[in-house]
Amino acid sequence: MSSDASDFDPDRLSSLQFPEMPYTYSERDVALYALGIGACARDAVDADELKYVYHENGQQSIQVLPTFAALFSLGGLKFEVPGLQYDPRLLLHGQQYIEIYKPLPTNASLNNTVTVAGLHDKGKAAIVEMETKSYEKDSGALLCMNRTTVFLRGAGGFSKSSHPFSYSNYPKDKGSSVKIPKGQPFAVFEDCTLPSQALLYRLSGDYNPLHSDPMIAKIAGFTSPILHGLCTLGFAVRAIIKCICRGDSNMVKCISGRFLLHVYPGETLVTEMWLEGSRVIYQTKVKERSRAVLSGYVDLHGLSSSL
Repeated sequence: MSSDASDFDPDRLSSLQFPEMPYTYSERDVALYALGIGACARDAVDADELKYVYHENGQQSIQVLPTFAALFSLGGLKFEVPGLQYDPRLLLHGQQYIEIYKPLPTNASLNNTVTVAGLHDKGKAAIVEMETKSYEKDSGALLCMNRTTVFLRGAGGFSKSSHPFSYSNYPKDKGSSVKIPKGQPFAVFEDCTLPSQALLYRLSGDYNPLHSDPMIAKIAGFTSPILHGLCTLGFAVRAIIKCICRGDSNMVKCISGRFLLHVYPGETLVTEMWLEGSRVIYQTKVKERSRAVLSGYVDLHGLSSSL
């Protein structure tokens, strides 16, 4: 359903106010998320990953994977911009950028502030960029920031002139696409998703029926429900933590991912990694179709020069 230009004024974006969004999670949510992105799926006692689901070796709490922060932005995807009409079932995730300012606690109550960071008229569709900043409720400390880019089919055509409307305060050096190096990757990690992977991952809070309902998937143009893009991102970053960070997830400073193509649950993900200083450039492919589905970079703290 297209937006009506007479009802929608994109120039009013800067004045839009969204209510603060509380978000509370527990250790159970952290462990469920880790399982949802494949932790310990191949080896239930994986030396690098057991700490995300179990109090190994007497640790007081389980550790939190950095991509768990992406869940804090889900509330911002239920945005309502007056006059901009779209079918939420057909929303597609384009990009995700995450900055981690301090290790995520195992359980927390947060306050999320959400703003529209960008809007682009693509004719038959609109691209919307949302920014979510997450603060600890008690201390007020800023934990992380998400920038989420979504593709809204049928929501374009609202420009009031021949020049398509385009606005963004998204820094060009953050979250943009990267050039994949031509040389051999520093590391390659192969992982299999489960046929039920999307059904497991959705329990972390993304209940879009595109990932579970066969009829909705067909309406959207897919042969069957597809895997969540953020689930694929979780697989890729988990591979980087295992292969580059030697299991130390606290090395992750920021994460950028651009979703290139859908993944069907049950397919095999192959993540290729290249090192450029403290940055890991990566590309994830579906082995069965030999197609790239995700690319981006991860910036790290304290990367050893001996790698």
